[in-house]
Amino acid sequence: MANMGVFQLLMKKKELIPLVGFMSLAGFGALFACYHALKKPEVVFNKSGHPEPWQNVNPSQPQKLLTINQEWKPIEELEKVRKIMK
Repeated sequence: MANMGVFQLLMKKKELIPLVGFMSLAGFGALFACYHALKKPEVVFNKSGHPEPWQNVNPSQPQKLLTINQEWKPIEELEKVRKIMK
């Protein structure tokens, strides 16, 4: 049984096919979650060091997957509030 390949083992023991399928799906889901946790700006792990990380997002870079004819420019009211708070 040690020399048997994975696919040969699955063909011999068909009851393992759903288990392998669910484990593969869980593994890909975990990789997807880790990717988004490390690469997306809206995910914050250190809240005490910088409580408002969304202010570091570049307004000229769109954050959506699909942006059609949208111009990114700062909002005047928010800029005034930001200046007052500093």
